[in-house]
Amino acid sequence: MKEPLIWIIDEEWCDYEVEHDILPKEYPGCTIRRSTYDYKTDLEEFGYRADVILAQVYASIPKETIDRLENCKGIAVYGGGYDRIDTQAAKEKGIMVTNVQGYCAEDIADYVMAAMYRFNKKLDFFNDNLRNGLWGAGAVDHPIHRLSNCVLMVVGCGRIGQTVAVRAKALEVRVVGYDPNVPEEVLKKVGIEPVSMEEGLAQADFVTVHVKYTPATHHLLSMKHFSQMKKSAVLINSARGGILVEEDLIAAVDQGVIAGAAVDVITHEPPTPNEEIFGHKNLVVTPHVSYISVESYRELKLRTIRNAMKMYRGERPDDLVNG
Repeated sequence: MKEPLIWIIDEEWCDYEVEHDILPKEYPGCTIRRSTYDYKTDLEEFGYRADVILAQVYASIPKETIDRLENCKGIAVYGGGYDRIDTQAAKEKGIMVTNVQGYCAEDIADYVMAAMYRFNKKLDFFNDNLRNGLWGAGAVDHPIHRLSNCVLMVVGCGRIGQTVAVRAKALEVRVVGYDPNVPEEVLKKVGIEPVSMEEGLAQADFVTVHVKYTPATHHLLSMKHFSQMKKSAVLINSARGGILVEEDLIAAVDQGVIAGAAVDVITHEPPTPNEEIFGHKNLVVTPHVSYISVESYRELKLRTIRNAMKMYRGERPDDLVNG
């Protein structure tokens, strides 16, 4: 087997120690090259000869790029999202595409719990309002319920959604969930009460979104759904920005249709500094960091590399998305 050319397309990370440790041991003499998302020149100079590609989720690999690839056996995506890869064009050319699902389930579950605590205990609110001179019960501007008296609705009950449910159940939170693709008996095993979308939204104090982003889930939640939630409810989205109608979410928070939202993903990523969703009271935006931990990074890289190596050898990878 010839020494492979491995092409990394990424602007997110500066550290590729794992790749440079594992790949040369597996394939002595292999060449590892890296490009930014603006890789047009690199494609013409060397990328067209790549045997496998490791691509960040933000890297766009359209049909025009895929048509130029002469040796490529697989495209391994660093993450769950692969909507920027033309998977059909790759399949037609015999190029497998993989992603990595569920590697950060614990990390996202921790993010959801942090968001719930943030809106429940409002530590930043109380800290920022010390100057008003109020102390003790007089500083509390709204009723605060124990989390154990709250209802969490999970929209999308795959591995991540189920991990979130287990975390919440440990806090004695009642968990309801909507996912037409997961059998009710599976949901019940992890303590999720199956509900319809409408039933869950009406009951929930917190709604957390964990569906895959596909054409079927694009704009899955809009003002119609936010209007079905309690005025005291909070929405949490750490899946993909396009699952929500973003302007509807902004309006729902600004107009008091719901009490607030915490989103780790937005419609346009990477964003411009002037995105409309930035800077709204009770709408917390974090910069797509919910998945990050030392442990999740390592699992993500190891699984992506393993997928790439299997595809290079002509084997079926574990996370094939265009089979």
